[in-house]
Amino acid sequence: MDEFLLNSNQRGLSARGCGRQDKQLNSYNWLADIPGVDALTDLVEVQFKNTRKDYYINSNHLPLQKGDIVAVESVPGHDIGVVTMTGPLVKLQMKKIRLKADTGTRRVYRLARELDMQKYEEAKAREHSTMIRSRQIAKELQLEMKIGDVEYQGDGNKAIFYYIADQRVDFRKLIKVLAEEFKVRIEMKQIGARQEAGRIGGIGPCGRELCCATWMKNFVTVSINSARCQDVSLNPQKLAGQCAKLKCCLNYEISVYTEAAAKMPPSDTVIETQKGVYYLVKTDVLAGTLGFSTDKHLVENYTIVPIERVFDIIRMNQNGEKPADLNSEDISALDNGKMDLATQESLTRFDKRKRKKKRKKGGAAPSGEESAPEQALEGGNQAEATDEGGSNADNRQGNPRRDRNRNRRRPGGNDSRQEQTSSADEGGERTPREGNNRRRHGRKPGGRGAAPNANEAKTDTAES
Repeated sequence: MDEFLLNSNQRGLSARGCGRQDKQLNSYNWLADIPGVDALTDLVEVQFKNTRKDYYINSNHLPLQKGDIVAVESVPGHDIGVVTMTGPLVKLQMKKIRLKADTGTRRVYRLARELDMQKYEEAKAREHSTMIRSRQIAKELQLEMKIGDVEYQGDGNKAIFYYIADQRVDFRKLIKVLAEEFKVRIEMKQIGARQEAGRIGGIGPCGRELCCATWMKNFVTVSINSARCQDVSLNPQKLAGQCAKLKCCLNYEISVYTEAAAKMPPSDTVIETQKGVYYLVKTDVLAGTLGFSTDKHLVENYTIVPIERVFDIIRMNQNGEKPADLNSEDISALDNGKMDLATQESLTRFDKRKRKKKRKKGGAAPSGEESAPEQALEGGNQAEATDEGGSNADNRQGNPRRDRNRNRRRPGGNDSRQEQTSSADEGGERTPREGNNRRRHGRKPGGRGAAPNANEAKTDTAES
């Protein structure tokens, strides 16, 4: 089907304008379905490898359509390319890149034959190996340049080397070595980082294809002032594109921000009210609001005021008057019906809630679900359940980790530990309450390294 009609009486979109190609800088010919439009001009647009395009004259009046593979004139020999545009839109494309229509003097020979395509495929198969070898040669010659891509002509008689260099490079010796190595005519073309990114292609952080690979041909200088004017965070990782340069899209809306910023008061605006003096700390250019604070350096009593109200207060201050407050009406009227969908519902409404299982009365908790405090309590009960003939000091000896910690705290070390154990053995059994106090405080009731209490001293005297 050649056409998709929206209505019976309206012209729709033509499928012939899309073409049969998947290369960079693809364009849609929206005049393709108009009868006789191709006869208005003989100029055609032909695309080669990646983003290289050129314009030719269809002197033989061939019935060319978008996507046809043609053999075109070149110096020397011929080249193979794909037709990407025909008709009056070709002149607009040439005007876009600042090229005059009468400069396309080279011709379109014919539609590509089978023999032409065989030579073309053989030449394309040598491009990668040629690029690797040329990089090695440039490194041996100690040239500060990077060869990014190699493109062979359709008949294999010429090769174009695309390179990137920060400074001027004398590659006359390199051309001689490459000509002897590959036995073809050598052409060197210097490209920038943005042009290299366009030739390689990719996906930008916005989720779309790179602008330099889809439609952008002329690159304009992008400065950091474009980001400052739009109140964009000056983060180099977010402002830089895949070419490691500032993103070209920073210039797309700069004129809108510049026009809107001209209507704003200066950044050092100070307004006075009966409640105090307010300083301008934030400006929202697109929303037309300004943020004021009572402190010049810190954000205190932050208030959002519409720009109309700010100019009214400025005029009142110039006349020696002070309003009662910044806002004469509720600030909610500034929303203009806008609604944040993320604030309507809770962000965790789809999360599964954990249900706490109640512990049965008079019974133990379910297995595998005991909490940490319960486990600690159970461990304390087990420590209390000792033999009647044993002592708490003997139970404490069974935990080596606690023994090491106590040895570090006490100046006597293991010796003092042994002395305390022997005194505990002499003292006999202790009450469970006294043992719990000792476990709770981690030391004897008398303090660190203290002597036994009075009760223990009396017991020793009685035994003696």
